[in-house]
Amino acid sequence: MPSLASLELPRYQTLFSAFSPKPDLLQRSTLPFHKHLLTSSCLPQISISSSSFDSKGKSLSSLAPLEAIVFDIDGTLCDSDPLHFCAFRELLLEVGFNGGVPITEEFFVQNISGGHNEDLCGVLFPDWDLPKARKIIERKEILYRRLASENLDPVKGLSKLCNWIEDHGLKRAAATNAPRPNAELMLSILGLTDFFPALIIGEECERAKPFPDPYLKALHAINVSHKHAFVFEDSVSGVKAGVAAGMPVIAVGTRNPEKLLTEAGAIFVIKDFDDPKLWKALEEMEEKAELATTAAT
Repeated sequence: MPSLASLELPRYQTLFSAFSPKPDLLQRSTLPFHKHLLTSSCLPQISISSSSFDSKGKSLSSLAPLEAIVFDIDGTLCDSDPLHFCAFRELLLEVGFNGGVPITEEFFVQNISGGHNEDLCGVLFPDWDLPKARKIIERKEILYRRLASENLDPVKGLSKLCNWIEDHGLKRAAATNAPRPNAELMLSILGLTDFFPALIIGEECERAKPFPDPYLKALHAINVSHKHAFVFEDSVSGVKAGVAAGMPVIAVGTRNPEKLLTEAGAIFVIKDFDDPKLWKALEEMEEKAELATTAAT
């Protein structure tokens, strides 16, 4: 196993045109992992299909009133895809995947990013028996947690958004396809363990994302209707899950192309939580709620 210092950061220079990587990521083809380079069980018997709800075309202003926000974790609260990419690349190289040719960023986005580990076993190792494939994936997660413990930072503006949520007394939950050890580690590093009273893990549901089950379970856990909540997501599978659960989805474009996120059903894509587009939408939603309250009185 190579040392952490020998691992290389993906550049994402041509693939993620909607994202503006930090200068160091654009100027070098290989970079060691160092902190300064990275400053940047489900509802019982769920029988709802992914087409039972449809939030396409919905906007934040349709939520009357807003009661909760549900977050994905990986890539949404933190820009973790470069760490996942490097962990997968190193482990797949070790086992001779693709004839020993390293996977590309494009392959990672199209086949791995946002996926559930049980599904990835079949995608990456279709000819292997499942226990053997699971062992490789678990080794990847161990490497990822080692990298994350030293190199994970929040998406810009996250603290501001969390303060806004608390100030408005909104409920919140996190729903992720990440394994529980990963999810709990990321929330701990970000200082958000107590912020989320409900943490829903895809593999602990009947079906993981892109099915709606994790988001439906999150709503159930915090006792909120899909009519009064929206989702922050960063992956295509996650956006589809949120849409299928009947909620508007705001996509965080940390890594995945805006076009794909929009096509999956996101109402709009933001660069980060400081994006003026987000705060304009939240302000408009507040104004509509105030008008409705005034009219009712």
